[in-house]
Amino acid sequence: MGPVKTALEGTARYLAAELGPQGIRVNILSPGPLKTRAASGIDHFDELIDEARARAPVRRLVTIEDVGAIAMGLVSDLARNVTGSIAYVDAGYHVMA
Repeated sequence: MGPVKTALEGTARYLAAELGPQGIRVNILSPGPLKTRAASGIDHFDELIDEARARAPVRRLVTIEDVGAIAMGLVSDLARNVTGSIAYVDAGYHVMA
C-alpha cells in the first residue's frame, strides 16, 4: 500500500501546482481504518481495528462522518488557501507509525 499512497500524494501535489492558477484546489484525505461492509471482507480486519484504536494517540477510531467533516471543511471557503495537502483523519495514528 505504501507505493500507492506515495503515488497519490505526488499526484495531488502535481495537480495542485498545475491547477492552482485556474483556482482549483487539490487536497487528499488519508483516513484510518473504517468499519465498512467492504472492509469486513479483509482477513484479520478486527485485529487491524483493535491495533489502530490502541495505537492512536486519542485511543479511538474515526467514522465516515469524521472523514466527511474534514472534506466539508476543505471544500469550504474557510480553506481557500489550502492546496496540495494531506489531511490525516486517523485519530493521530499516522504519527505513531
